[in-house]
Amino acid sequence: MSTYRIRFPGSGTIIEEAILKGREQGSNEVRIGVRIQDILRVLRVRGIEVPDAVRERVGSCEDLDVLGTWLDRAVTVGSADELFVEPAGA
Repeated sequence: MSTYRIRFPGSGTIIEEAILKGREQGSNEVRIGVRIQDILRVLRVRGIEVPDAVRERVGSCEDLDVLGTWLDRAVTVGSADELFVEPAGA
């Protein structure tokens, strides 16, 4: 028994590859934006002042792993600048 595949014009072409790559890149950009907002929100909710330099550094980061580390630290730091300080013994 054969499997029926629906094909649309452009399927399996460079155009389709570009569309799929664009979706992936857009999805990644959305995750980065959400993580940046989450870091700043945690700091705000905790009553920690966020200087412009920190806001710019967080907002310009495009590495999800680094942003994840900063989000984890945002929960416990005493000041926004501490987001970027490696813990002792790390």
